[in-house]
Amino acid sequence: MSIAAEIAPQLPYLRRFSRALSGSQASGDAYVVETLEALVADPASFPRALPPRIALYQVFLRLWSSLALNMEPAKQVEGISPEQRLERLAPRSRQAFLLTTMEGFSSEEAAIIMRVDEKEVITLVAEATEEVARQIATEILIIEDEPIIALDLQSIVEELGHRVVGIARTHAQALAQVAEHSPGLILADIQLADGSSGLKAVNEILASVELPVIFITAYPERLLTGQQPEPTFLITKPFRPEIVKATISQALFFNKRASLRPA
Repeated sequence: MSIAAEIAPQLPYLRRFSRALSGSQASGDAYVVETLEALVADPASFPRALPPRIALYQVFLRLWSSLALNMEPAKQVEGISPEQRLERLAPRSRQAFLLTTMEGFSSEEAAIIMRVDEKEVITLVAEATEEVARQIATEILIIEDEPIIALDLQSIVEELGHRVVGIARTHAQALAQVAEHSPGLILADIQLADGSSGLKAVNEILASVELPVIFITAYPERLLTGQQPEPTFLITKPFRPEIVKATISQALFFNKRASLRPA
């Protein structure tokens, strides 16, 4: 089987991982493109002895960690300078954290991807977990039409020390809740109770306010097509609490970094 055929099913999830690391859809996708171009230029760099998904992520992180790639002036995205791109490199603790939580790799698999000892991965994940615990608390709006799922999300959010200001089940409720509470982050389902679109509701919200949004869907492949504007932060249903916690941490981390950046 060709490399393209082996890695094609994994590309939506690699884009998700890359965006979570970079905090941006455009820059995250640019790193994935670099990975694919590198494989086209040198197919031998793809470690065939590994399972395709592990091999793909290993190649990606090898390029991600390359100073030459991050300082390449021709690859600037959205006006980000080489210095800012270097600043955006995720610490290895967050790499390990996202690999084992968001992407579901075991600590052994993450060690292979990162090319480190498994004990180091376990230590890095512990460090990242502490980083999550230190995250500045904020107010969160949940847009979700399934009561049980909404309650699960509320419990996870509150365990992190954040406060849920409301649970919206429809497009109209979402707009009203944002106007009333001005949340610091939104967790949004795609399909809502009245048949409306959570994506449309969020787009209307973001037209007037700027805040991080995490989308939740049972069909991530419908949003990760590479052919339309796509979410930076995405959680797949059914989800594990660790994935939700990791994604919230990343979204708030990059939002905080952006707010501290001089105008």
